[in-house]
Amino acid sequence: MTFQRQPTRAGVRDAAAKVAAMVPPTPLFTHRINGVEVAFKAESLQPMGAFKLRGAWHRLTAIDVEARPRGVVAFSSGNHAQGVAWAAKRLGMPAVIVMPTDAPAVKRESTLALGAEIVSYDRQTESREKIAAALAAARGAVLVPSFDDPWIIEGQGSAGIEAAQQMAALGLDAPSHVVSPCGGGGLAAGLALALPEAQVTVVEPEGWDDMRRSLEAGWIEPVGDNPPPTACDSLQTLRVSPLTFEVLARRGATGIAVSEAEIAAAQRWAAGRLRLVVEPGGAVALAALLAGKLAPAPGMLVLLSGGNVDLAGYAAALAG
Repeated sequence: MTFQRQPTRAGVRDAAAKVAAMVPPTPLFTHRINGVEVAFKAESLQPMGAFKLRGAWHRLTAIDVEARPRGVVAFSSGNHAQGVAWAAKRLGMPAVIVMPTDAPAVKRESTLALGAEIVSYDRQTESREKIAAALAAARGAVLVPSFDDPWIIEGQGSAGIEAAQQMAALGLDAPSHVVSPCGGGGLAAGLALALPEAQVTVVEPEGWDDMRRSLEAGWIEPVGDNPPPTACDSLQTLRVSPLTFEVLARRGATGIAVSEAEIAAAQRWAAGRLRLVVEPGGAVALAALLAGKLAPAPGMLVLLSGGNVDLAGYAAALAG
């Protein structure tokens, strides 16, 4: 039996120190919702537009120096792709990203601009995991999953360490309830480790809410056949991993599903009230709050996880 390293809170704190040495903290905004001050962590303002930079930097800096020339292989619809490409460029490592043919053009172009090589696949008929594993084996490269990896989970959790410090500096209550977008669960699991006293709620698009169903069932439930279309390209994960599920299940996390209309309304609210561009997948946690599916409370922290929008789709969302 192969032992798999487990993500830890100590690892999250190490990741937070690494990230702090590399990039400035993303802004923390506050706004009153039903008379309650709520904190919003703008990961949409990371240099490559999403929180994925955190996990990628923690993972790639953990690769032995002698192995770095062989590079890394990742699979992603765009945000993890850009995070890995960003980190690889700074470390002088080659990066290959397996991306679906229907990935947003802005994410594909940004990944290429960061120096990564892209290998395309058909989301409906091919397995990105199998393609990436074969490429990594052929090249002797390190495979960097988007969420099923302890370093990735720890790196994403650094956002929670950073947010807690910012909330304290503003005189706000300590994080008591963290609300996070969820695809594979890497961000939510990292936040659960970073903020052990906080209640954790994951939010997913309707029809793609497999983490919610898994947490309710007590075992992993994959996305069903023929899931509905969603604007949340970054949250189209067909099955969560045991690593992320177990962290969230141990913490008693709960889940919420939001509609496409609620997501678009959250994008409009973020633009109008916070002056932030937030992509659909990055807006789902906010959508749950605005739709009344969560009650605002002191110490609530909402993650706005990405801002890499398709311009045409974003314009349509803003137009309502």
